Amino acid sequence: MKKTILITGASTGIGRATANLFVEKGWNVAATMRTPEKAEGLIESESLLKLKMDVQDKESIKQSVKEAIQAFGKIDVLLNNAGYGAMGPMEAASDEQIRRQFNVNVFGLIDVTKALLPHMRANKEGLILNVSSIGGRVTMPEFSLYHATKWAVEGLTESLQYELNPLGIKLKLIEPGGVDTDFAGRSLDAFDLEKWKEYKPVADKITQYFKAGQEGDRSIPSTAEQMAEGIFKATTDGTDQLRYLLGEDALQIFEARKSLSDIEFKSMVNKRFNL
Repeated sequence: MKKTILITGASTGIGRATANLFVEKGWNVAATMRTPEKAEGLIESESLLKLKMDVQDKESIKQSVKEAIQAFGKIDVLLNNAGYGAMGPMEAASDEQIRRQFNVNVFGLIDVTKALLPHMRANKEGLILNVSSIGGRVTMPEFSLYHATKWAVEGLTESLQYELNPLGIKLKLIEPGGVDTDFAGRSLDAFDLEKWKEYKPVADKITQYFKAGQEGDRSIPSTAEQMAEGIFKATTDGTDQLRYLLGEDALQIFEARKSLSDIEFKSMVNKRFNL
């Protein structure tokens, strides 16, 4: 019997690449997104069902989970992939921007997970993969709110093991490094610094760093398809491994963080961003 995975944020980037890979590997895929009618690049297959879901809307979550179960009978795996990055100094963020960052990256993940847990508990099995980031293990300038959400996902997932493992439900963390997606474009919410000019020198250097990468001056080490391969391996390796660092840059920066003191690591980051 075919296994089924439900993926949030499946219209672009890692989510889309993962949806396509799982279909190619013989899985059923419930690919959820805010605007299915605008989705491009997803494989057309009877094994792939596009569903409307906004992780900030609990009713849309419940409805899409219900439709996925009706279509495929059982959901074996949940990939909480939906998320985005808020960029800029915390002081410059509006209340709305702060809440949206947490609503999508943390509370939305929790709501989708809660919607699927009754189904997995009834089946006495399941796997939940939460997409964090190397930014859930280390930090860089101008992303304090984004890092706060990813560190929250790390702690939530690690602790949930103790609650859900006895029920037959496993948890895993996916921690991508830099990926050649639109994270620095469509998926980035940059704060307006018009009233916060003291922060501009640092913010401009961080912006320039990302711009250099987009223009080819700085290589991006991984593609969305490579991340999808890592997610498939994490899903199917049959181990209890919790964390999966994906991408050479993620591995390198995490090794550096382990070997350096707080002061040394901060100095390295400042040098990297020319601060």
